Amino acid sequence: MAFKLFRRKTEKRPSLRVKLFRALGSVAAILLLSGVISIIEYRRMSDYVSELISSNIKSINLSQFLSDITQEYDQQMLAVVLMNDISIMPDFDLDSFMAQADSLRNSITSQAALPMVDTVEVSFDAFMNTSLKFDEVFLADSVDTGEWFFGTLQPRYNKFRHDMNLLNVAIHEELQANSVNFDEGFYRSIMPGIVSVCAGIVLVLLLAFFIMTDYVRPLYKISDGIDAYRATGRRYNYTFDGDDQLANINTGVSELIEENLELKRRVKSLKEERIQE
Repeated sequence: MAFKLFRRKTEKRPSLRVKLFRALGSVAAILLLSGVISIIEYRRMSDYVSELISSNIKSINLSQFLSDITQEYDQQMLAVVLMNDISIMPDFDLDSFMAQADSLRNSITSQAALPMVDTVEVSFDAFMNTSLKFDEVFLADSVDTGEWFFGTLQPRYNKFRHDMNLLNVAIHEELQANSVNFDEGFYRSIMPGIVSVCAGIVLVLLLAFFIMTDYVRPLYKISDGIDAYRATGRRYNYTFDGDDQLANINTGVSELIEENLELKRRVKSLKEERIQE
């Protein structure tokens, strides 16, 4: 008996505290890892799509600016025609226009829209090269300025406006697509969180089942066995598989009850011997 007690004391068993800590720690680790993944994925997706949307907005602003200054230039030349006054002929800042056009090209992120930028540049060059002849046409006696303006210059301007509108439509479509991608990416980024929450719930349920099966139920059995022994003196014979502290307690309770029964038998035998004497 002493050898068994000594071996039980020195025998190293997995700690109940360690088991519970590992189980709860695994749930916390899964939730933490999935949360970190969700945050990283959302930040990556958000930065990428936000950059695309920012480029689209910049492209829209630049295209609108180029359209506005070209329209203003066209209207000022129309005013010259209507007022027949060459002194109010406007000056067009071509260097600023080309700088803004280069910025527009650099801000375009859609491969489908880049050929449209080339088309806009070609139509603008046609309009600008034609407009540079305005002074010559205006001063020429053999050419009707109004007829030349509406018949030659204005169609080139309309072509430029048409190509610019097509480019704006492409940019707006890309902006809309990026907005949809942002929404879809948001849901994709929260999926790891949703999966981790579901996995956490499953693990919690499994942990609860594990605690109920391996610890709560044995404790009830041990308690019922002790109550039965106290009430009727019935032998304690509950056993279960395990090598942790709970199994150690059950073994100890069983041995103590056996020793107590043996002690009662000895006391009863001594009493009977005394009565016989």
